Amino acid sequence: MARALMIQGAGSDVGKSLVVAGLARAATRRGKSVLPFKPQNMSNNAAVTVDGGEIGRAQALQALAAGAEPHTDMNPVLLKPETDVGSQVIVQGRRVATLRARDYAAMKPSLMAPVLESFQRLKDRADLVLVEGAGSAAEINLRKADIANMGFARKADVPVILVGDIDRGGVIAQLVGIKAVIDPDDAAMIEGFIINKFRGDPALFDDGYRAIEARTGWRGFGVLPYFARAAELPAEDALGLSGATKPGKCRIAFLALSRIANFDDLDPLKLEPEVDLVMVRPGEAIPGDAKLVILPGTKSTRGDLAFLRKQGWDIDLIAHHRRGGHVLGLCGGYQMLGHSVADPEGIEGPAGETQGLGLLDVTTVMTPQKTLTRVAAVHAPTRLPIEAYEIHIGRTDGADRARPFAILDGTPEGAMSGDSRVHGSYLHGLFGSDAFRKAFLAQLGIPASDLHFRDKVEGALDALADHVEAHLDVEGLLALAR
Repeated sequence: MARALMIQGAGSDVGKSLVVAGLARAATRRGKSVLPFKPQNMSNNAAVTVDGGEIGRAQALQALAAGAEPHTDMNPVLLKPETDVGSQVIVQGRRVATLRARDYAAMKPSLMAPVLESFQRLKDRADLVLVEGAGSAAEINLRKADIANMGFARKADVPVILVGDIDRGGVIAQLVGIKAVIDPDDAAMIEGFIINKFRGDPALFDDGYRAIEARTGWRGFGVLPYFARAAELPAEDALGLSGATKPGKCRIAFLALSRIANFDDLDPLKLEPEVDLVMVRPGEAIPGDAKLVILPGTKSTRGDLAFLRKQGWDIDLIAHHRRGGHVLGLCGGYQMLGHSVADPEGIEGPAGETQGLGLLDVTTVMTPQKTLTRVAAVHAPTRLPIEAYEIHIGRTDGADRARPFAILDGTPEGAMSGDSRVHGSYLHGLFGSDAFRKAFLAQLGIPASDLHFRDKVEGALDALADHVEAHLDVEGLLALAR
């Protein structure tokens, strides 16, 4: 049976996911069988698993770091926000409800059983299970029903390492403050801490490091400098896709929808040397010089259609197309491109029908059945293979389906406009297929590169493991696991 170690955070976005990925690759190099685990995650960026369910994208990346296939047990509770106050609840890969926050709080104690069940199955399969917490260990207002941090650690008897982000400032107060506010029995589960995202000379933090050790009684396991190659890894948050502009390069713009989901489609484009990938944020206009505008997936198609119109992006898109620009809609973005999106059963929100953008001659009706599958398709215009996945509800039909985007098991998939400049598809992750990506960009006049996306990600994971080995006491951390 496996040993386990849990990485919790002093706050959100402190780098827990990358620390777990780096340790997973480092431990795998030592010949250990390693599996990642996150009891509860909140993300609209999901991965389809080998057992036909869905988990958070970060756990899929950690599985890749460990050389394992993503499985629903790696993230047994996934919350996918649909509104500001409500989320879809996924348990062991399957949707069980859509609940407001208050109702989920009442449900949460019942979820500890499936969380522990999934954790035990992973322990039965591996030498080491690396567990990632959620948010901050100091959320004492949520402690009573907690299944994500100390509630899980105590129930499963897993030792904890805290990660603090020095880049945002206040890391001493974060760590010392956690010791001060959490229950003493919870604090006893914490074996040490890691300082993450340091910039500059780490020796300048020696006094602060010693002060944390002295005031908490916890052991420090190292100061981890900022990892610049993190940008080469799939982003868990859409904000991770926005980087420095590339002057003189061919611009591709994507819309930062309010419920943007499964935007890993964009990760390979971000790394293309001749592509300047631009996030169009709320209140900004779509750049007039963009060769391609991408409407990404969304957790709420009709809600984000209203959001899109509020920004004036519908007018920008029509103007972009009139100027000869290309448009690609993926999943929910594909649904938006048609004449209408109907939700008669109120699956994604209030029942009703919303007018679409009218750039494709198709209509969509939301249906209760959710498609969750990995697929191998062929791009219809170029006949090049695409490895992808589908994760959506809804059925899309119409005249433009006669010009499919792809062929899937001999069946037409997606749609294209008569002028071949508007494309819609339910295929996610399609740009990870190198030959297809190069051909698609070539149709836009964007020079092909020699980028091999999956090799690039593997190389970045190796570099992350090297980074962790160079700056942290990895042997000491692995020895803590029990």
